Amino acid sequence: MPDIRAVIFDAYGTLLDLNAPVLAQAERIGPHWRRFSADWRAKQLEYTWVRSLTGPAHHRDFWRCTEDALDWVSTRHGFSDPGLRAALLDAYRACPAYPEVPAVLRALRGRGLATAILSNGEPGMLGAAVAAAGITDLLDDVLSVEAIGVFKPHPLVYRLPERRFGHSAAAMAFVSANAWDTQGALACGYRVFRVNRARDPDEYGLRGRAPELDDLTKLPALL
Repeated sequence: MPDIRAVIFDAYGTLLDLNAPVLAQAERIGPHWRRFSADWRAKQLEYTWVRSLTGPAHHRDFWRCTEDALDWVSTRHGFSDPGLRAALLDAYRACPAYPEVPAVLRALRGRGLATAILSNGEPGMLGAAVAAAGITDLLDDVLSVEAIGVFKPHPLVYRLPERRFGHSAAAMAFVSANAWDTQGALACGYRVFRVNRARDPDEYGLRGRAPELDDLTKLPALL
């Protein structure tokens, strides 16, 4: 197999802590804030998949899907406070990086590897999040599905890093915390690493096909 030339990361849940916005408002949301966060994420992803499957006329960018999902989950959990909505959305645009992320990115770049994000996020929200996380200078590019108007795990999404860097998928590592994203990248020929911070059960038979990590700390050594 060719040497790895670039490392492509998912953003939300992989480099960026998507539970942090809800945690910051836990006192207002109450003891079930973890369920609120999980429901928001699940509905957000559902909206991306339905919009992709129903065709280009139904595409809305990821920020719109995030807003719509928050409105649904807020109603479902009995919240109608516009101030809470605004606070959650503001915090989502500034999701912090997981603690090990800057050091891992620096280590990869120190070895001459290109680093990039490939995300469902639209460019504005990604730019804001990367800047807030302090990792802008540690990435060679931030690639958004908005370039093609369809969400992961559509195969066309995983072609974007090939076009950007001029390497085949087999010459790039792909890193994601999402099982469905891991499956999508594997199907497109990437050398994939699954970050399983919550130690969730295996899905899609990924164990044995993609090395599984508790966090990103050991990734440079594996490459």
